[in-house]
Amino acid sequence: MSHPFLRSMDLIAMTARNVQTPAKPRRPGRPSGGAKGVDKREHLLDTALNLFARQGIVDTSLNAIAREANVTPAMLHYYFHNREQLLDVLIEERFLPVRKMAGEVFDANADDPVTAFTQLAQRFIDIALEHPWFAPLWLREVMSESGVLKQRMDERFGNERHQIALQAIARWQVQGKLNPDLEPALLFFTLFGITLLPLATAPKWRRERDKGQLNAEDIARHAVALLRSGIGPAR
Repeated sequence: MSHPFLRSMDLIAMTARNVQTPAKPRRPGRPSGGAKGVDKREHLLDTALNLFARQGIVDTSLNAIAREANVTPAMLHYYFHNREQLLDVLIEERFLPVRKMAGEVFDANADDPVTAFTQLAQRFIDIALEHPWFAPLWLREVMSESGVLKQRMDERFGNERHQIALQAIARWQVQGKLNPDLEPALLFFTLFGITLLPLATAPKWRRERDKGQLNAEDIARHAVALLRSGIGPAR
């Protein structure tokens, strides 16, 4: 069975778009009606993401999303006919851009994976700060084997890129660009663990200290230090 974190990286390859291709049919959930309709739709997506992050997809009904968004169930169904369609839209519009961002980091640092991984760690923290739903939803629904969002991603994209990711890490290790003692299947797990996990669980572990509460800058500094230097003393 392929590792869930590496398998999630399969989505990187799905983000390429050719601007010269013919216009595609209207995507599900994309209503006409001008800016007001688009704003309403974005509000519904944000509401769904926040609820999913807070209580899980399985335990969140469309009616609950409608109540939280202060709209009627009929209004929600106008934009998204069912939960499966809503999940597909969320994957397409909210998660694929994150995968594209990850791909761009590695494309820009193909010969320097250490820099790529450290930049990616910082970007995950930046995204989680900009979108408070991202870290808890990712941990709940993507990192978990039983997560509904992960299952939906696997159904749509499969795991074709899994072996490519493993081969790239192994190649970097042979080339001396990554620590050979690293376990490739755990590398992305580690990356998410030192970035998204502290942000998603902040209310449970945050403590007062002399200089104030730990913040995102502290988490980023800690993550980058671990990635670049490990836990050994500074040289």
